[in-house]
Amino acid sequence: MKYRTRAEIVSQMLDAAREDAQGVTKTKIIYSGGLSYTQSKEYLRLVLDRGLLEYHGTRNRYRLTQKGVEYLEMFRRTRALTEI
Repeated sequence: MKYRTRAEIVSQMLDAAREDAQGVTKTKIIYSGGLSYTQSKEYLRLVLDRGLLEYHGTRNRYRLTQKGVEYLEMFRRTRALTEI
């Protein structure tokens, strides 16, 4: 299995949330990132604390924020520049 950086895992989680403007469930995010339950708690806390995702408790959904969109764009540009 290929080692993934934290940035790659976060980008996969954010991509999952980007799929639906109404937000996605925690399960969808966990599966998209290929995370264990323990890892998912850590990474969800990270993206929420950084303002990349927002949680809507009334619907139990996570939505991508504008900051999350910007993160994805920067991640993709950086990755494109550094690939050999």
